[in-house]
Amino acid sequence: MEVFSNLSLGFSVALTFQNLMYCFSGVMLGTFIGVLPGLGPAATIALLIPLTFTLPPVSCFIMLAGIYYGAQYGCSTTAILLKLPGETSSVVTAIDGHEMAKQGQAGKALATAAIGSFIAGSLSVLLLVFFAPALAKFALNFGAPEFFSVMVLGLVAAVTLASGSIIKALAMVVLGLALGLAGQDIFYGEYRLTFGFPELADGFDFIAVTMGLFGVAEVINNLAEKTSRFKVSSKVKGLWLTKNDFKKIIAPISRGTLVGCVLGILPGGGAAVSSFASYSLEKSFAKDPSRFGKGAIEAVAGPESANNAGAQTSFIPMLTLGIPANPVMAIMIAVLIIQGITPGPQVMIKQPILVWGIITSMWIGNLMLLVLNLPLIGFWTRMISVPYHFLYPAIIIFCCIGSFNVANDPFDVYMLAAFGALGYIFIKLECEPAPFLLGFVLGPMMEDHFRRSLLISHGDFKIFLNHRIAAALLVISLVAFIMTLVPSVRKIRDHFREE
Repeated sequence: MEVFSNLSLGFSVALTFQNLMYCFSGVMLGTFIGVLPGLGPAATIALLIPLTFTLPPVSCFIMLAGIYYGAQYGCSTTAILLKLPGETSSVVTAIDGHEMAKQGQAGKALATAAIGSFIAGSLSVLLLVFFAPALAKFALNFGAPEFFSVMVLGLVAAVTLASGSIIKALAMVVLGLALGLAGQDIFYGEYRLTFGFPELADGFDFIAVTMGLFGVAEVINNLAEKTSRFKVSSKVKGLWLTKNDFKKIIAPISRGTLVGCVLGILPGGGAAVSSFASYSLEKSFAKDPSRFGKGAIEAVAGPESANNAGAQTSFIPMLTLGIPANPVMAIMIAVLIIQGITPGPQVMIKQPILVWGIITSMWIGNLMLLVLNLPLIGFWTRMISVPYHFLYPAIIIFCCIGSFNVANDPFDVYMLAAFGALGYIFIKLECEPAPFLLGFVLGPMMEDHFRRSLLISHGDFKIFLNHRIAAALLVISLVAFIMTLVPSVRKIRDHFREE
């Protein structure tokens, strides 16, 4: 009965005219900034912080939450049509979604993303309603060793993402980890990998890195290889799926939703890790894994479902533990504190109107997004369907705006250009940037939890084996890594036998 009373309370809050308008404004703005290359929810929410001072806490967070998960929808549009993900969570969608667009199946890819996101969002909200208190308690069982082990598993998943050489994928992960650790040491304050630039004291900016690797590098590559340049079609056809398509995506959507809910509820998880994990899972379930990277619809359905589920369930560790799963959640914590609310285990007891109002508004927002986005796909497409010689300057401008807005520092724009050149080199060397990006994102968190674990155990590495959850995750990582290496070892062995 407590569940239904919480649900009733949530809908009574979310269905007021004022909060419905804030929810609608949030999801529309989120979709818009997600569609525009170079912009993202983190920069948008940061810019809106002054406006939140005058809003009631519930209305404020309903709108900000709508911007966040609305941007997950919008980012999939540019990821599929332009191979330009505005968020880490859309990196995986860009891999196969863009290939489908090149094959004239952009409409099918966009419809898959929208339907998968809606189903995952709706199911994750139901899971939050029924299991949020229990999931919050479960998350409390995770200490530094468990967090470290989860991230090791995420890096192993990054290696499986690569459709090419495993050695190159490993190199990209290591490079991502190294650059992710640039900046001030979290314990001793020493500077490392700053190359003499004081602007790198806080490390490389994520938005500049992402936009450079995927936006600028893609533009350079398209301009360098005119014959292979992909133009955005002004008309996207086939916005509905066939019966056979639905059969293909039902299982990936279900698995992606489950993965997103599980990883999203864990601090350090969220939409990004969920989408990477889902891609890896779908590749392992596929009868023909070689299709992945070449336009597999399952590779769009699973990750899109996972990132939406992960985005919504990531509010739980933010509200109940005060631990952000991503930069957006970090900004949300700042807004909570500004509103006089301290995130922690007691927030569900002391602030039930806020918590359940946000949770139920997510279901309403997802319904709005589905109803709005499928008819508006043509409109979003026309926004970015201009001739390419007009489009690429606009992409560069939006990338520069997105990079500059974070800290209002011109150095971030130079960083954008540098990573654009690096991304072009990666393309020429056939090194996929997705493993690099995951290593870059997980590197600082991984180091933090690793060093915390050793401080707790006074330098004893057995702490990772003494904690059962951590040990189990490390064993799974090892098994997955060995299974990934086996095909490569067989190829090398067969090659030497032939010689």
